[in-house]
Amino acid sequence: MNQESFKLVVVSAGTSDPSSTRMLADRTAERALSARRGNAVTVRVIDLRELSADISTALTSPLVTPKLQQAIAVLGEADGIIAAAPVYQAGPSGLFTSFFQVLDNDLLIAKPVVLAATAGTARHALVADQAMRPMFAYLRTMTAPTSLFAAPEDWSDPALATRIDRASLELVLLMESGFARAIKDQSWPSYQHEYGSAASAETAIDLDTDLMRLAAGGSAEA
Repeated sequence: MNQESFKLVVVSAGTSDPSSTRMLADRTAERALSARRGNAVTVRVIDLRELSADISTALTSPLVTPKLQQAIAVLGEADGIIAAAPVYQAGPSGLFTSFFQVLDNDLLIAKPVVLAATAGTARHALVADQAMRPMFAYLRTMTAPTSLFAAPEDWSDPALATRIDRASLELVLLMESGFARAIKDQSWPSYQHEYGSAASAETAIDLDTDLMRLAAGGSAEA
């Protein structure tokens, strides 16, 4: 069996140092490396607290800073993603959701994702499934069946380690399946890509028409 190379990207929205959110994401990445079954896996980390100003700029203007563009490029090349967020007021942090809201809608199609969340109380245990999973469904990712959640009391509970092992194995199996690559190679045109997306065939759009000139603020030819 030939060895393959995979790129695993951790997206952490933890804001403290040290961060329990980053710790949960790192532990999941470590277990994924242990479950890789001989294939080469490289891990890159996108720490959103270092991009907070860049994300805010992208939300309020057309400007995408070079720093944010680099993070987006890393995410676009990922074969698998671990997306981890702290929970504030019963939802993932605004920094986390804002980052994914500024992404191209086509960037993450079919990419395997493990969802992870941390909070100060177990009352938020369903946030990953009830709030995060729908957003990633909209982005058309392939989310792993097992999501992760950790409140303070969970770190000493063996059940958390069991869930991390299960989620990381699911992620590795999804990455190794080649599903995302097959979608891009064989089924990409069947998706309704957004105009202006990085992956859409913009050259197929005829800009020199009356309708497109009117849409751009010009006038139709007589």
